[in-house]
Order: sequence, then structure tokens, then C-alpha cells
Amino acid sequence: MYRGELSKMQGAVFLLVLLGAMSGREMLHLVHLPATTTVAENSPPETPVHKFSVNLSASLSPVIPGWPLIINTSPLTDAFKVNWLSDTDFEVVTTGTEQLDFETGPNIFDLQIYVKDDVGVTDLQILTVQVTDVNEPPQFQGNLAKGLDLYILEGANPGFLYQVEAFDPEDTSRNIPLHYFLIFHSVNFSMSANGTLFSTTEFDFEAGHKSFHLVAGVRDSQGLEASTTLHVNIVNVNDEIPRFTSPARVYTISEELVSGTIVANITAEDPDDKGFTGFLLYSITTPNRYFVINQLTGTIQVAHRLDRDAGELRQNPSISLEVLVKDRPSGGQENRMQITFIVEDINDNPAMCTKTTFSIMVPEREAKGTLLLDLNKFCFDDDSKAPNNQFNFTTPSGVGSSGRFSQDPAGSGKIVLIGDLDYENSSNLAAGNKYTMIIQVQDVAPPYYKNNIHIYICTKPENEFPLAFDRPSYVFEVSELRPARTRVGLVHATDKDFPQSSIMYSISMGGASLQYPNIFWINPQTGELQLVTKADYETTPIYILRIQATNVEDSSSVTVTVNILGENDEKPICTPNSYFLAIPMDLKVGTNIQNFKLTCTDLDSSPRSFRYSMGPGNINSHFTFSPNAGSNVTSLLLATRFDCASGLDKIWDYKLLVYITDDNLLSGRKKAQAHVETGTVTLSISVIPHPTTAVTTTARGEERRDEDYKARGFGGNNSDELRL
Repeated sequence: MYRGELSKMQGAVFLLVLLGAMSGREMLHLVHLPATTTVAENSPPETPVHKFSVNLSASLSPVIPGWPLIINTSPLTDAFKVNWLSDTDFEVVTTGTEQLDFETGPNIFDLQIYVKDDVGVTDLQILTVQVTDVNEPPQFQGNLAKGLDLYILEGANPGFLYQVEAFDPEDTSRNIPLHYFLIFHSVNFSMSANGTLFSTTEFDFEAGHKSFHLVAGVRDSQGLEASTTLHVNIVNVNDEIPRFTSPARVYTISEELVSGTIVANITAEDPDDKGFTGFLLYSITTPNRYFVINQLTGTIQVAHRLDRDAGELRQNPSISLEVLVKDRPSGGQENRMQITFIVEDINDNPAMCTKTTFSIMVPEREAKGTLLLDLNKFCFDDDSKAPNNQFNFTTPSGVGSSGRFSQDPAGSGKIVLIGDLDYENSSNLAAGNKYTMIIQVQDVAPPYYKNNIHIYICTKPENEFPLAFDRPSYVFEVSELRPARTRVGLVHATDKDFPQSSIMYSISMGGASLQYPNIFWINPQTGELQLVTKADYETTPIYILRIQATNVEDSSSVTVTVNILGENDEKPICTPNSYFLAIPMDLKVGTNIQNFKLTCTDLDSSPRSFRYSMGPGNINSHFTFSPNAGSNVTSLLLATRFDCASGLDKIWDYKLLVYITDDNLLSGRKKAQAHVETGTVTLSISVIPHPTTAVTTTARGEERRDEDYKARGFGGNNSDELRL
């Protein structure tokens, strides 16, 4: 019982303590802010500026990681940031991103520091930072700050050399003077308090006065110092003439040296700078294209081909040059020397020919012993002296040349014909009438240069044989029924000359008709004669043609007779070939209808060869012809009567197609084998049921029939009215 009461009392005490603690920090807030603090100018990164802490809210919620933050600055700057020290302690430090400069930048910054816990409770306070001035040493600027190179000509009078300048960052108006001095004493230089550097000695480069190292210092009014280095270089003055040290003045060299070959080495020295000859500059003052000199080393090299056998060197093989040596590119001391190169001849040119390939045409009947080619007219040797410029010719060799060609005399280069070149000779044909020779032209002196000469000899054919047809004349036959492009016959011409050239055939005369300018065509390559169009026996039964054969050398003509074979190719023609007739319905059977007759002719058939038959339209076989065969004249008869009462006949207008065939005289076997032609005639017949007027006939057809109907009281072309 006692323990229970004690536990309750302890719980009450803890609750009172907790409530008391919460009453002291009901809200999150920044401690030690707002505040004002200072920081020295030019402070390095992470310099402490101000420490503060955070009182948590009643919920004891922690500050969100990354907070507090500087959210705004006035003026705007990135020079400050907040570092964590613990969960509730923080510090403002410098970032080093921006230099804090009391003299040139803002001196006061207002920083808004914002904090937030993880339940969203926030606080915002201001930290005012004042930048304090710090005394800075003087500074050298630009190249002077890094160290400076100065130059003095040797022998120059002592005096002003350079004005050294620095500035004090604390003295923005540049009103406070600075004090300048040399940190290390020098007997050759001095510096005034205002920074003027003087030389106190006349320097001699050759005596060893070549460079000096000085350190210049500057001090401000508060004793802060800075320094920089000055490197003073003594410039050598050129006052001595260079001297040539190479002994040779004449050089003998061979022609055709490779470009870049060293042919001389010119050397010199400068007393001004003894032992350092690399500072001398060499040049050739004489205009020339053969040599160049290395301006630094003095070596002379071949720059262009030295041809002893051509141009100026063939007349004068000596080349004189003037060499100039200088110790400065310009304005220095110089000296000159004459040297001579003598170019010697070598056997460097092979015997050459303006032509190395010859093509010669020789007529096949050319006489033996004929000079075909003299190579001496085309060959030469450019070397300037004997024996380097002498040559001869080797014995010719080559396919097909043996026994046909020779060099006479030997080695002379004169090619003569010694054999047969007959173009039609079988052995020459085997060689193709083309012959190849190879002859070498060679030097008589070492190293015995050689060059090949190729000679191609072709036999030129001559026209020895005439162009002739294989027959004295030709006779061909062709049916008048054959179509265009039918082969009529073949002509052929030959020429015994070789090479055999192509022969072209043409029709030079004949082959025309009244209807066509050309009945025949001949293939120009094969000589095949063809029809251009069908021939007509009845118009022209025989053609006499003149065929011409032509090649590159000759031409020949031959007579060609073409007999046209007559055939039955004409159709019978009858008059009239169309007709209109009107007949009464009650016309008697066997009556010649309106005395109508057909009269027929055929250019290639007998008048007794015609046969007549009815085609479509002769319904119920009412009409026939008499005679129906064996005559060129026939009559139209009514074969059967018209029967309209029983309904057999219902047609009153007949369109008859009449066939006239010219095979009446042929037997059945011959009809099956022979060509038969058929003509046609069209007849229009109107049957009049109850005629009231005289019936007339006309060859004009329907127009005349309409007039007859109208005369009988019927409308034009109205068969229904006619029946009524």
C-alpha cells in the first residue's frame, strides 16, 4: 500500500517537471539572434563569424537536416554559410567564395537565418556582420609582380634603367607615399626612394658582364613590405667582323648528284663571340639555282639537278658563288668569300630515241631490199663528251620478223625488207600479216645503258582480185499470195583479197510498181532478197532488178529476174452490189423478180467459174438465183410462195446476203487444195401485202422505197402501215 502511493507521487512530480519544461519553450526559436558581429577583411574560408543555438519547440521535434539556412542577404552575397556544431548548436562562417575587401566591397551584411523542425515549426532572425579593416602590405602589379626581365646594351652610359611602381591597398586615393629600395646591395645598380632604378657601371659583355639578379623592395607607412625580382640582361653589341676558317675555295663535283647532297662546308668564327659560331648566319649572294646554304651551319647542298649535258653547264661547267657570313640578321658585321664548283661529266644519259615505238605499213608487193626505217634519225645521246655520247644498235629479234627483215649493215639501225609480204600467202596469214621486232639502242661506254625499240610492221593489202557474184545472173520466183518479208532468194558475192572486208548489198535499179516505189528489200549484210509488200501478178508479172555489192575497195552488179506466180487472189465483183426491190405478196413462183440480174467479173477467173449462193436472210427459202453456177450473169427468182394466212411468213422486209464464189470449174479435190475467193452482194426486198400502185425498183435502196410507200398512202419507212 505504501509502495503504491509512493509510485503515484513520483509520477505526479515527473508530470509537474515536464509541464514546467514545456512552459519554458512552447515555440521553436533561435538563441543569440538577432545579433551584430564583426569579421576581418580577407578572412580565409571557414573563419568563425558568430555562434548561435536553437531552442526546440514543446514537441521536442528536431531541426530538419540542412537547416538553419541563410535565406536572404542584404546586400546579396555568397560569402557566408551555417555550419552544424551539434543538434542545437550552429556557427556562421566564411565560405571563401567571395573576397571580403574593406576597401572595395560592402562593409555591412544583414543575414536572414531561417530554421525549421520536422513538424513545420519555424523561426527567422537577423545577423548583422560588419567587415573590419586590416592593414595590407603594398603590392606589385602585372608582370612586375611575377618578376621582370630588363635589358641594357653593353657600353651604354650609366643612368636611368626602369621605374618600379607598387600600390597600397589601404590607400585607395594613392596619397600616402611608399618607400622603395634594393634588398641586396649592388655595386652596379642603385634605386631611389621613389622606385627609380639606375645603372652605375658601363657594362662589357665580353668581360663577363652578361646578367644580374636584383630584388626590389617596397615598404608602406606602417612598415609592411613586399618584394619582386628584376633580371637585368646585358645585350652584346656586335663590333667584330667574322672570319672564314674553311681553307678550300675550289670544289670538283660530279653531275647528277642527288638533291640535298652536301658538296662543301663553309666555316667561320666571330671574334665578338668566340666559340659560339652557331650565331653566325650564312647566305649565297650570287643568284643561282643549283646550290643552297644552311644559314646556321654553312653547309652547301645541291638544290637543283646538275646536268652537265644540257643548258649553260654544257658550255661552261664552272659555277662561281659568293658566300656571305653575318653575325646578325641585319645591321651586324659581315664578310664575303668567292668559291667555285667544277661539274664533271659522267655517263648518265642512255641513248634515247624521240620515238621508241614504230608502226610501219608496207605494201604487200613492196620490192626486197627496200629501206623501211633508219633509226639514226630518231636516236641520240645527250652526254656531252665521247665516249659517253656514243651508241649502236643490237641485232633485231621478234615474232615473225626472221627471214623477212634485217639490219643492214649490222648495228647501223637501218631496217630493210628481205622477205615476202604477200598478204594472201598462207605463212603470212598464219603470222597475221603483222610482225614485231625488238632492237636495243645501247651506250658503248659503261655502264652500257640500254633502251628497247619496238617496231611493228603491218602488211598493207592491195586490191589484186575483183569483187564478183557467184552467178552471172539470178532468176527467182515468188507467188503473188506471199506476204511482206517473204524470202525471194539470196545473192552472194566474194573477194579473194585479204583481209576480207564486209560486203554490203543494195538494189540499185528496178523493183517498183505503180502503187509502190519499192516491192523488194535486200538485207545489206546477207544479200537475202525479201518482199516489202505483196506482189500483184495481174499488174506486173516480171521484175528485173539490178543488185550491187560493195566493199571498201570495189563494187560489182548483177541482174536479178523475179517472176511473179499468178494465183487466184481476186474476188468476184458484181453489179449492182446492193439493190432494193419491192414485190407483191401474190407474185407467182418462178418469176424473175423485177427482171433483176447480177453481172459479175473476176480478173483471174473464167466467166463460167462463178457459183451463187444465199447467205443469212433468205427465211423460208423464198428466193433463188438462176442459173446458180456456170455463168457471169444470173437472175433473181421467187422460189416459194408467201404464206401469211397460216402464219408461216411473218417477215415483210428481207435483207439477203448473196455469195459469189469463183470455184465452179474446180473438182472437189481441187477445191480443197486451191485458193478460192468469194464476193458478196446485198439485196433489200420488201413484200407488199395488197399493192395499190405499180411497183418500181431502184438501186438507191431505202430512199426510193420510202417514196413508193408514200405514193401508195403509207408513211415513210413504216412497215406496220404497209401491212395495214
